[in-house]
Amino acid sequence: MAIQWTPNLSVGVDHIDDQHKIWFEKANDLFEAGKNRRSKEVIGELLGFLDDYTKQHFRDEEAYMKKIGYPDLDKQVAAHKHFVEQLAKLKQDYESSGGSLTVIINANQMVLSWLTQHISNMDKQIGVYVKNMK
Repeated sequence: MAIQWTPNLSVGVDHIDDQHKIWFEKANDLFEAGKNRRSKEVIGELLGFLDDYTKQHFRDEEAYMKKIGYPDLDKQVAAHKHFVEQLAKLKQDYESSGGSLTVIINANQMVLSWLTQHISNMDKQIGVYVKNMK
């Protein structure tokens, strides 16, 4: 299940790529914690970190897109909002399930799918736009 950030996921904007790398690392930490049946508190902390980090990353990314006049900013903001809502629901499901491993596996699948699909289909377009600006 673990997935690593690879150069083909590069957006081409260093600060965005650096944040994506950390996101992948923490998502993998979450999966490993669930797989190894770490304590509910450890997994809860990782979910909390991912939630906080995701919101910060989205704020940073959206501010950058606004600064450069990125034409699809509204689509990105809508996608980000939807993901934050999904992540909040997963955190709630995890807490209400008493720390279910199934919820953690589902959380990881959702996060990793988001990372690869969103980066490949939407975020890479930011890099294309920046490259064309030069």
